[in-house]
Amino acid sequence: MSSNPVIAQWWFHLPNFVLAALMYTMLGRFVLNFFFPPESTNYILRAFVRLTEPVVRAVRFVTPLAVPHMVVLLFAATWLLAARVALLIFFASIGMMPTTGVTPQ
Repeated sequence: MSSNPVIAQWWFHLPNFVLAALMYTMLGRFVLNFFFPPESTNYILRAFVRLTEPVVRAVRFVTPLAVPHMVVLLFAATWLLAARVALLIFFASIGMMPTTGVTPQ
């Protein structure tokens, strides 16, 4: 076993990291939409769209069509945050909460 608690508890930290990266990328996409039009050729915006589009499509599927696209982006970020909280609750409920690796004295 590794002495690094992040590596030793990869089963929690890896999905949490992926969800966090998607959530912050979604928020970045939301902010970039204020500066660039949707059909922009800006490579950063295109990368953000490519990374987050599967999540946006899933959220759009369950969101009424009357909701504007910018609000759907915020809903997607909110759902990703909820998924991170649910992941933490799940691991706490099965008794596998990540630890810091520091033992009390």
